[in-house]
Amino acid sequence: MRASDTERDLTVDELRERFAEGRLSQDTFLYRMDAALRARERGELRELLADLPASRSPGQRLLGWLAQARLAAGRRIATSLQRPEPHAEPEALFLPREARNKFTIGRDTGCDLVLGDLTVSRYHARLLRSSEGWLLRDLSSTNGTMVNGWRVTTAVAVRAGDQVSFGAMNFVVSDRG
Repeated sequence: MRASDTERDLTVDELRERFAEGRLSQDTFLYRMDAALRARERGELRELLADLPASRSPGQRLLGWLAQARLAAGRRIATSLQRPEPHAEPEALFLPREARNKFTIGRDTGCDLVLGDLTVSRYHARLLRSSEGWLLRDLSSTNGTMVNGWRVTTAVAVRAGDQVSFGAMNFVVSDRG
């Protein structure tokens, strides 16, 4: 039977819970999360959880999954309400003028540029100063980094006028600040 988006989300949530409990290494968690998001059949999702011990009874787990499904649906609605209109003009992303060579971008408050959108990873991307200018590198973010419509897989040069996206947040690079 074909897997639904909700079933994939529930599987990812279950994997997160097991990772938080220390039952999965970070590498295993990331591999299984990617596999869950790519799964087409329910059986593939079951296999990702099959070797993990249940932390709750099956009845509690089912109730937890139903509650998680409601929360996930609520998050999707809240996120869609917070996203800007697709035709809205993107904000300016000013290139740093400071002497530092590295700047982090993400949701975590420890980042140099904090973005409060749920589609942005805690540590999403990094700007690196090079002899030729600024390079943008994705930090294995969940929803990716794009420059001028292309997904960033290695460090990419960015200049004024480039369109940059972190998850669902869109910017235009500017050197004026």
